[in-house]
Amino acid sequence: MESTFKEMTGEPVLDMEDKAGVGGGVKDVYGEDRASEDQLITPWTVSVASGYTLLRDPHHNKGLAFTDKERDAHYLTGLLPSAVFTQELQEKRLMHNLRQFTVPLQRYMAMIDLQERNERLFYKLLIDNVEELLPVVYTPTVGEACQKYGSIFRRPQGLYISLKEKGRILEVLKNWPEKTIQVIVVTDGERILGLGDLGCQGMGIPVGKLSLYTALGGVRPSVCLPITIDVGTNNKKLLDDEFYIGLKQNRATGEEYAELLDEFMSAVKQNYGEKILVQFEDFANHNAFELLSKYRTTHLVFNDDIQGTASVVLAGLIAALKVVGGTLADHTFLFLGAGEAGTGIAELIALEISKKTDTPIEETRKKVWLVDSKGLVVSSRKESLQHFKQPWAHDHKPVKELLNAVQAIKPTVLIGTSGVGRTFTKEVVEAMASFNEKPIILALSNPTSQSECTAEEAYAWSEGRAIFCSGSPFDPVEYDGKVFVPGQANNAYIFPGFGLGLIMSGTIRVQDDLLLAASEALAAEVTEENYAKGLVYPPFSNIRKISANIAANVAAKSYELGLASRLPRPKNLVKYAESCMYTPVYRSYR
Repeated sequence: MESTFKEMTGEPVLDMEDKAGVGGGVKDVYGEDRASEDQLITPWTVSVASGYTLLRDPHHNKGLAFTDKERDAHYLTGLLPSAVFTQELQEKRLMHNLRQFTVPLQRYMAMIDLQERNERLFYKLLIDNVEELLPVVYTPTVGEACQKYGSIFRRPQGLYISLKEKGRILEVLKNWPEKTIQVIVVTDGERILGLGDLGCQGMGIPVGKLSLYTALGGVRPSVCLPITIDVGTNNKKLLDDEFYIGLKQNRATGEEYAELLDEFMSAVKQNYGEKILVQFEDFANHNAFELLSKYRTTHLVFNDDIQGTASVVLAGLIAALKVVGGTLADHTFLFLGAGEAGTGIAELIALEISKKTDTPIEETRKKVWLVDSKGLVVSSRKESLQHFKQPWAHDHKPVKELLNAVQAIKPTVLIGTSGVGRTFTKEVVEAMASFNEKPIILALSNPTSQSECTAEEAYAWSEGRAIFCSGSPFDPVEYDGKVFVPGQANNAYIFPGFGLGLIMSGTIRVQDDLLLAASEALAAEVTEENYAKGLVYPPFSNIRKISANIAANVAAKSYELGLASRLPRPKNLVKYAESCMYTPVYRSYR
């Protein structure tokens, strides 16, 4: 077979007959990648899918878009009305229907139903209407979906591994129908967004994240696996709920918990190989840091709450420098919140300053200050601090309140990762505006109800001078005759492209330099037109192109560091990333 993928030079990038296949070495069984768009495929399940079975198979179902010829060939005649729709007409009809719903959770459920019925149409809808539908399939709506997951549960969308399966997790992994998995997003449900312990109902998060891996990053849906580790819950409301779908017991901790996770990580590598990407999601602080530290040298692991958030925030800060001037080293950073997200962002900022100024990271950390529930993190508190806060305990007299810390430290950048709403008060924002011409204020906590302040408050209290970003979306704000468009420091900018870059290069370990490469690639996508609107992130409408550039930059850094195993290196990494990307366009059937 002739090579399907070619560089601009005309040289073959990859031969389809090569067992390595594309997309990080896994064969394109379902015809999901852009490069196979024009090829005829056979709708295999166990045998060739036909008739009623074909209409019930979300991988292959096209609904009313089956042509008359396909209906005859696959025994569908009479099972569908006579009209033949294009995919575009199906998309138009579904968007019309979705817009009739006034309750966001109803839209979420309609999208999940579509995903279970017609996978390609679901992703076509999401890709083409990403700015409208992203808040539906992910934050903020996914938070409410997780809270009510027991009530709205219909079909399993991922794998549930509980304490009952201890000792046979490998056997459970083999129950998943797809065998060539490349990305796992796993949670134990203990810290879902800013909503706390939702136990087994946290499955909505891995499902949502992996939908974005596909829609935004082009990772094939067939190689994605959502997993929830069910070790119980300490949420009494859930334990008393007759509709709760998880183990009705308090959370396992200590050795019992560690042994289950260790068996899981070993089984994952044994079943899927060395290059399986495991993304930890919404684990509580004490477990998140420990798991990342324990497995980052032996597995390809990534924690989106610590590393993904850090990378997207750093990208926004790098982009903001073009507005406020100076370098990162010229700024002082104050965090409200010293958990996974806060310390993760702080460490990546310090690392970037260290690399740019050739200064030891112990010195650059002194540009960053943290406030936790007990006040400013200072050296006199060091003995009582958790280990991940200790590097940020600088010499300063104790300060209890955020406002007093702002007045004492005089930061140029204020970042909220506290998970507590309305903590950036009028006095705090006014203080930031009093000694900064353009204060940078990032209220990153999710969902919207937990945001440290609203966009309207940030602009009004700073007299329209703030550069504002949030974790969940806010509508544009008019102040003093000018319209401000709030930026959203959404992890979805980073993790889909980051994951694609790891997969397509066959990267075997994640190092911090790869996160810096992702941040720099995202910051480079912000245009002068975006800056004019007050944005420090590009619009999501270009996210597939952005993800391809992030993937290429991450892959390039991986090859440079000797972490990539896919050889030889493609000549044009951006073109190669685009060729590996999943496209949801319907395929023609033999």
